[in-house]
Amino acid sequence: MVTATGCPAVEVNDTELRDAGAATALPQGQWSQAAEEARRAVGAAGEQALLRLLRTGGVPQIRHVAAESDSYGYDIAAGPSAGHAHLEVKSTTNPTRLVIHLTRHEYEVMASDAAWYMVAVLVGRDGNAVNVATVSRAWLHSAVPADQDEAGRWESVRLEVPAYAVSPGLTTGTWELVVGGPVPSRPIWTFQPAVPLSA
Repeated sequence: MVTATGCPAVEVNDTELRDAGAATALPQGQWSQAAEEARRAVGAAGEQALLRLLRTGGVPQIRHVAAESDSYGYDIAAGPSAGHAHLEVKSTTNPTRLVIHLTRHEYEVMASDAAWYMVAVLVGRDGNAVNVATVSRAWLHSAVPADQDEAGRWESVRLEVPAYAVSPGLTTGTWELVVGGPVPSRPIWTFQPAVPLSA
């Protein structure tokens, strides 16, 4: 059972289940209020860190739309009107692999909005960005599941982003924040040369 927001209706205490002899019935992943709060804190820190980098980098007209509503399908609108970008921010504290959760709404906005970009932010202990990268739209499109039947559709998907689908820095169609510029230069997520992906 889940609540209206999609969270489990009850917290699972694995110690109690194990003591009751139900260890084999334990799910692989568990939800808890503490874990959810920690995830939200990392997400908020990543958005704030990217906002600071955009301001430091001189990007004009920055708007944190996620603070207004989740309905946009992205978190930050930035750039001049002629070269604006809609930035979906995915934040993590793990420098060894990039795991993201993409909602159906975010995906549908990406599919219809040429100005939409996914930005991965590695958040340091101080809450600042250790590094920033752009995730390939083409890879995202290829990685989401296909709906198999009219009676069901995916609403959220967990994706482990491969190194070839991540480019250092933040690059949009008309402007960029690059590694060595305002974006920190420490390598992350084992950047590799990109394999050809169609836009």
